[in-house]
Amino acid sequence: MNASIPTVDLGHGVQIPQLGFGLFQVPLAETKTAVAEAFKAGYRHIDTAKLYANEEGVGEAIAESDLAREDLFITTKLWNTDQGYESALDAFEKSRTKLGLEYVDLYLIHWPAPAIDRYLDSWKALEKLLTDGVVRAIGVSNFEPQHLMRIIDLGGTVPVINQIELHPALQQIELREFHAHEGITTEAWSPLAKGQMFDNPILVDIGHRLDKTPAQVILAWHLQLGNVVIPKTVTPARMAENFDVFDIELSLDDLSAISTLDRGYRTGPDPLELN
Repeated sequence: MNASIPTVDLGHGVQIPQLGFGLFQVPLAETKTAVAEAFKAGYRHIDTAKLYANEEGVGEAIAESDLAREDLFITTKLWNTDQGYESALDAFEKSRTKLGLEYVDLYLIHWPAPAIDRYLDSWKALEKLLTDGVVRAIGVSNFEPQHLMRIIDLGGTVPVINQIELHPALQQIELREFHAHEGITTEAWSPLAKGQMFDNPILVDIGHRLDKTPAQVILAWHLQLGNVVIPKTVTPARMAENFDVFDIELSLDDLSAISTLDRGYRTGPDPLELN
């Protein structure tokens, strides 16, 4: 791992870099170059998914890098149409093949897809993958407490992470409190609210004082909350900017001011409705 990036302990000897590189909506043709640039900038945690249709590009970038496999943390995800026990196992194998990896560090159920209601069978498949040693950790994405409780009530493995939409306009306080109670790490997707808050006066003012951009202030806020965070960009300069956040120390007044920005605003789908 890159020693400059703080890590979060997922248990069983697995450490996830707190800052990663997200690949949602990055075209396959651009993925290898984007990931290679991310490696150059210092990122070691890469987040992809079957849905993104760019796993092959991630695999190519890994294969062509001179980085040791154990220094990387690779996440991919099970798509809704592949949910179920056998279908989840098959889908994982296809993802692993596209990535060209012997093992994946973290495998997530991408959405609960409640109308389909196969995430419990899917979870049992993920537990088998964990037992088989082809994944190091298993978790979920976009799950609400009622979905998480059904998995926890199975009495087996508790998800180590729940990757959710989270940014200053959608702070997910109750869900984060539930995670903390159950020992689940919170990971934020769309952590910068797709740039929609970069002109917010509170974030701009904090940035001016710290000589940082609003994006850097938001990422520092995530890190201080203890979130794992996966900003996405294909621009090398922006990658470097997003990585230059570990020296930021937000004050209690800063954190209090940012807390006032929460308005329950989503940039993406509602987990109760997407199937």
